[in-house]
Parts: sequence; structure tokens; C-alpha cells
Amino acid sequence: MFGDKKKAARPTGSVETLIGPHAKICGDVHFNGGLYVEGTVVGAVVAAEDNASAVLTLAEGGRIEGEVRAPVVILNGSLIGDVHASQRVELGATARVEGNVYYAVVEMVAGAMLTGRLIHQDGMPKKLSGPAEE
Repeated sequence: MFGDKKKAARPTGSVETLIGPHAKICGDVHFNGGLYVEGTVVGAVVAAEDNASAVLTLAEGGRIEGEVRAPVVILNGSLIGDVHASQRVELGATARVEGNVYYAVVEMVAGAMLTGRLIHQDGMPKKLSGPAEE
């Protein structure tokens, strides 16, 4: 009844795209809806700007090396890069983040590791950081 009630890595809403545990994507990923990452992404992971219900879930064995931008970001794996979440960031017990986390609301479970800063902000920045466009 009052046993161990740890939160499982759960995607909020429906998962429309799955990057499996043996997949490695080199390049940016742009998505709508729910994205569940069990494999590796080397590049930015960005939700469509007009999709306020987009959810990125990084599973315990998953890894992202690049900037992340989505309204809701649920992390249980390893992420090297900055996180920009316009609504909510959840750092699970197995989350390992090397970078700054920009958030409106943050939830961090004991055991999560963050090497960087937590920076509160309202709304989503408009563009990825990178070379200036001409």
C-alpha cells in the first residue's frame, strides 16, 4: 500500500515518434506531438513552434548531444547541451544533464545530476543559437 512509489519514465500524452535503443541519428530532429528517445541523437531536438502540446521524453538509456527545445521535456537519460522548455522540465532520478536548463516550471527528483544552471524564464526563445542568418 505505501511501498516504493517511484515515478516511471512516462511520456505525457501520445508518442508519435520513437527513436529506438539501437538507433543513432546524426543531425537535427524536428518533431510534432510526442517524441520518445531511447537511442542516441547527435544534433538539436526541436519541437514545432506552433505545437504547444509537444513532449520530448528521453528514456533512461537514451542520449542527446545537442540543444533541446520543446514545451515539455522529460529527462531520464543523458543530455549534453542546453534545454529550453517553455512549460515544464522533469529531471528523473537517472537524468544526467551537462548544460543550462531554461524553464518555466521544473521538477527534479533526488538522484538527478545537473552540471550547469537552472534559469527561470517565461515563454520559448524563438531561434536556435548558432550562426547568424544573412
